[in-house]
Amino acid sequence: MASGDVLSPEVEVFQQNGEVEGEVLLDGNFSESPAASPNLNDLRPKLKAKRRTKRSPSKEDQQVPAPNGVALNQLSRAKPRYDRKSRTAYGRGLPKKGGAGGKGVWGKPGCELDIDGVIDEKDPNYDSDAQGNYELETIAPELTPDEVEKTIKPVIQEYFEHGDTNEVALTLGELNLGHKKHEIATHAVSMALDKHDSHREMTSRLISDLYGKILTQQEMATAFNLILDDLSDLTLDTPDAPHVVGSFIARAVADDVLPPKYVTEYKGSGDSKQTSNTSLTLSPDIQAALDRAHVLLSMKHGMVRLDNVWGVGGGQRPVKYLIKKMNMLLREYLSSRDIQEATRCLQELEVPHFHHELVYEAVVIVLESGNDLVSTAILMLLKSLADAIILTVDQIDRGFDRVFESMPDITLDVPNAYTVLERFSEDCFKEGVITNRTKAKVPIRARKRFVSEGDGGRIKE
Repeated sequence: MASGDVLSPEVEVFQQNGEVEGEVLLDGNFSESPAASPNLNDLRPKLKAKRRTKRSPSKEDQQVPAPNGVALNQLSRAKPRYDRKSRTAYGRGLPKKGGAGGKGVWGKPGCELDIDGVIDEKDPNYDSDAQGNYELETIAPELTPDEVEKTIKPVIQEYFEHGDTNEVALTLGELNLGHKKHEIATHAVSMALDKHDSHREMTSRLISDLYGKILTQQEMATAFNLILDDLSDLTLDTPDAPHVVGSFIARAVADDVLPPKYVTEYKGSGDSKQTSNTSLTLSPDIQAALDRAHVLLSMKHGMVRLDNVWGVGGGQRPVKYLIKKMNMLLREYLSSRDIQEATRCLQELEVPHFHHELVYEAVVIVLESGNDLVSTAILMLLKSLADAIILTVDQIDRGFDRVFESMPDITLDVPNAYTVLERFSEDCFKEGVITNRTKAKVPIRARKRFVSEGDGGRIKE
């Protein structure tokens, strides 16, 4: 445009405002046009402030060339006010805890999908099929007092046969006795009152082994309290029950099952009546049992001696001792001819596996005596013991077999031993003492004939 040309008023307004809203025609008229003049638009100054960042240049900060050759910075774009990106150039600008942190939030989006099944059975959304695998456990119901007695007594009676305390502990451990565990010791002691000393020793060992595994010290004290309170009834069946119970108490103290103060501080469990603040009136049976326990515990080296309070019984005795006892038993029987007393003495030895020694000694006495009265008495004793099944067939056969094997040595002292043995074996077979198999094994020594009998002085072959 020349300098001398006169501009129309619309053009002047454009120059003042810096905007072009239409197009000027050659005749001076102004017409609207959707496209502005590019030459006029380039005359407008464009200024933008740059913000320096502390971050190191990255791929996002690289200069991107514009179509017209002017470089543009991608970081120069304005950021919205709600942008939570860090302004310190540290961190990735992510929300805290993935959007699950802070007060009043509902949690991370999608977290409701990861929730396991409802565990509370009272929850309406509870689903028993979605709770995973179950482990079923067998729960034994607690035994009633009658069931406790019916269950414990056979176990203890079987223990008297095999003597294995571990087996008893395993069997009782499977029972749900609840608060009635003290009944184990109560029934064990009550059953041992009418047994032999060997069974009482086994009972004391059982109580000691069960302590700490199944029974506690308080339960042991409760058991002995009940035994002492029922001692008057137990004495009706076992007259020496106070003496035996006192020995059980002393042995329990020596085994650390009961505290040493149990004897002196016994208060009973209901049957004893208190007459003053410091004294108790105890029944004669209870007082006798406590006195017995006090005497045993007061002995010199009493704790050590109480290990053998029941003596050495059964197969624990030496063999020579048992042989001597059986010889004395047979000698006393031949003097008194009391079969019942001999039977009682044999049973007190408590060695049923060694009864073959009695048979052997009895037959040897018959061979050495050679007397018909002694032979008849021994036959009556063996028949009585065999009929009562105190002497078993196996023990009788073993006793006679030992005699048969010892005949060469016996004949050195008793020349006619073979003849006496043959006659006595025949009598025992008739009375049913020995079997046909044992009778068939009786050795018979043939008599040698000499030439003096008419054969020229030579021994016949």
